[in-house]
Amino acid sequence: MVTKNQIKLVVNLKQKKYRSQHGLFVVEGEKVVRELLAAKLKVHGLYVDSTEKSEIFPDAEVVGASQLKQMSSLKQPNGVLGVFRMPTAEMKTESDWVLVLDAVRDPGNLGTIVRLCDWFNIKQLVCSLDTVDCYNPKVLQATMGSIARVQILYTDLKTYLLDTERPIFGAFMDGASVYTEMLPKKGILVMGNEANGISEAVEGFITKRIAIPQFGNQSTESLNVATATAILLSEIRR
Repeated sequence: MVTKNQIKLVVNLKQKKYRSQHGLFVVEGEKVVRELLAAKLKVHGLYVDSTEKSEIFPDAEVVGASQLKQMSSLKQPNGVLGVFRMPTAEMKTESDWVLVLDAVRDPGNLGTIVRLCDWFNIKQLVCSLDTVDCYNPKVLQATMGSIARVQILYTDLKTYLLDTERPIFGAFMDGASVYTEMLPKKGILVMGNEANGISEAVEGFITKRIAIPQFGNQSTESLNVATATAILLSEIRR
């Protein structure tokens, strides 16, 4: 039987302060849990709502539907919940391109961007300290397991960018068209905040301003940051 303390811990992990305190995070869904297990992330606890699912996850504890609903962040729990230890936040693998996020706040955007990094084989994602927590439940749902294959580091961007010799490309509305740029084999791409773009503090480190040219109605102010990231990463890999 799952204990009240176990339930309380999982519920508390919905908040960033408790995730940081315990070094744990929660994911839900068979696919995402499978991805993290395959990536060899350390498991703190697995919970399923049926004996059928326990055959798929033999190390899981079977809990009642009402208990899983208490633990879940979803309106309709999907029957599989895992508690994992946070991996060490460091850049372990040399990557040809690094994606940098400056104050991206929307969980759905960050989760989609993590998936894009996985798709385009961008192994390193560097986030400003005020970017939304990558272990936020909504972020994790949006990554669909890709978080297991992308190295994510939260750090002071000024310090990080000051320490690199790579060319730094920044996405701006008034930049040069990315379609006419000769992009190098290695570089850094900086994407800014949904409302304000790249901050003044980070803008000073940009060596090349690039943009996605607009072909449609001029009343469209800008692209969603995740959509813009997809287009730019596609051009980088073209």
